[in-house]
Amino acid sequence: MTMATRQEVLGLYRRVFRLARKWQAASGQMEDTIREKQYILNEARTLFQKNKNIHLPPMGLTPLQGRGLRTQEKLRKLSKPVYLKSHDEVS
Repeated sequence: MTMATRQEVLGLYRRVFRLARKWQAASGQMEDTIREKQYILNEARTLFQKNKNIHLPPMGLTPLQGRGLRTQEKLRKLSKPVYLKSHDEVS
């Protein structure tokens, strides 16, 4: 995991814990608030632990040459919605 991605994930983890600390139940009952806070904390811990070994590739474009570049351009054109295709033809 790259350092920036790791920092983003840890930042998200901290934000979830801050949210749980400030959480108020919609019912206004203290028991519900405590139960919901505990659920948020347990769910965050469980899901972050479960997904800690997932490594995603960077989302940037890979440097391609020749045939690979043409294939990627073709896929990019095919993935555009119809309403954007008509805009490209005009401009």
